[in-house]
Amino acid sequence: MKFGLTFGALNPKSWEGVAVLGDQLGFESAWLPEHMVIPVSAAGSPHHGQEHPPIPATVPIYDVFTYLAFLAGKTTTIKFGTHVYNIGLRHPFTVARAATTLDIVSQGRFLFGIGASWLKEEWDAAELDFSTRGKRVDESLEICIKLWTNEIIEYHGAHFSFNEVAFEPKPFSKPHPPIIVGGDGPAALRRAATIGQGWIPMNHSLEQLPASIARINELRAAAGITEKCEITMGGGPVTSLDDVKRCREFGVDRMLINPWKSSREALDGIKEFADTILGPASDI
Repeated sequence: MKFGLTFGALNPKSWEGVAVLGDQLGFESAWLPEHMVIPVSAAGSPHHGQEHPPIPATVPIYDVFTYLAFLAGKTTTIKFGTHVYNIGLRHPFTVARAATTLDIVSQGRFLFGIGASWLKEEWDAAELDFSTRGKRVDESLEICIKLWTNEIIEYHGAHFSFNEVAFEPKPFSKPHPPIIVGGDGPAALRRAATIGQGWIPMNHSLEQLPASIARINELRAAAGITEKCEITMGGGPVTSLDDVKRCREFGVDRMLINPWKSSREALDGIKEFADTILGPASDI
């Protein structure tokens, strides 16, 4: 089992210290959330049963590529992921360039978590049509992969169109940084199966995982893809090896955790987790 530290509920002043200690203790990865902007007036939530955004509009938000590059320079082995990057809100040239830069400076320690987004008001603020987000995500991913792997490309789609361009340098990771697709619907499962190297469910319980994993495997087989789709799961407490074993039995490969109750307790929390669970769970 792999363990990733989630920084969404952690004070940004603690990010560097937790990343550095997590690197020293052997945590596999650390993950930052992402938004372009949070409108003051917004409705809905990415989590079932909630009627308001889980974060206030005034919460500090940083550019994930810049901040993760900074953290990469302070560490040696820990990987860094976006959980998740709203790829459809940006032009794929910008996305591909930023992702490549982070992948190079981290020497392949970048996990590119992406999502189609849920916050309509954020799209309204960016003057983009929320109803087109799925198609924009598909086109953007297709373009990024072409930029990362081809010498010369051109593209003419519904939302992005350009004549021949070159893109250098290529990413450190080959053929490109792992794409981890977030989301729960049929489109997210399709992307995880046919484009991604991994999947991050947002509103799945453990008991719901096997059916969705089976669907991903079915789609991968139909596309002729033989490599396994890595399953990343977050949201639940991990207090014992039994919790880890149960997640593994349901198909989870990576658990996203935040073993602290407050930012002041974060360093002690990850030390305790490393002693009691991280080491013993290495063979699970």
